Amino acid sequence: MSIHRLVDPADPRVSDYTSLTDTQLRRRREPAEGLYIAESTKVLRRAVDAGHTPRSFFLTDKWLPDLQDLLDSFPDVPAYVGTEHILEQITGFHLHRGALAAMDRPRPLALADVLNGARRIAVLEDIVDHTNLGAIFRSAAALGVDAVLISPRCADPLYRRAIRVSMGVVFQVPWVRLTDWPTQLADLQDAGFVVAGLALGERSVDLDELSAARHERLALVLGTEGDGLTQATLDLADQSVQIPMRAGVDSLNVAAASAVAFWECRLS
Repeated sequence: MSIHRLVDPADPRVSDYTSLTDTQLRRRREPAEGLYIAESTKVLRRAVDAGHTPRSFFLTDKWLPDLQDLLDSFPDVPAYVGTEHILEQITGFHLHRGALAAMDRPRPLALADVLNGARRIAVLEDIVDHTNLGAIFRSAAALGVDAVLISPRCADPLYRRAIRVSMGVVFQVPWVRLTDWPTQLADLQDAGFVVAGLALGERSVDLDELSAARHERLALVLGTEGDGLTQATLDLADQSVQIPMRAGVDSLNVAAASAVAFWECRLS
């Protein structure tokens, strides 16, 4: 183990962990610097199990026994240990879920590789809430979705809140950030996917009708929390689909809607 004791919250060696509560800052910094933050011992272990490499650990003495085996597995990776007060000064919040680790961000996957062999995929347009994003990934992993594609303006699946809400399954569900939106939906159609956008409308079919068609390859497209799918996206989709609602309720939260759609369209 390479233990380093922290006595100064301004220690430049722990710059990866500064101002973790500043969402806008971290959204810019982490992809640019090629890292993400794994929060909690469970998430950290899942990241390592997925083949991701830690660049440092960050914890109090209390959590050293729980992570002893992991620290021993990476003897050259520094483990920065400090009091709860010093760690809170650095991060901006109280660490109550165990250790943190700064992880090397994995290399982006190629769209063609992710689509190869996939039969059910989710496509997310401008989902900016990290909690919703993490919940969608968790549902995708649980309900047989093979991959998740995200539009350029979507939140970062590797932001620590999204990772935490997903319980770390963002490490096991392949995902790709698209660059040419929404025209890349044509790539899915060329690969044999029926592209169905979840949206309310006079021309939308009910979800159970889509499910009954038993499409061999299906891409479910979900829109941003407030306005749903853009018209440009709906124009490129093969069809639009809606979840039937009882009178007085017109929609579900996007994370809840995703779970319903993934379940209804799952393959046995």
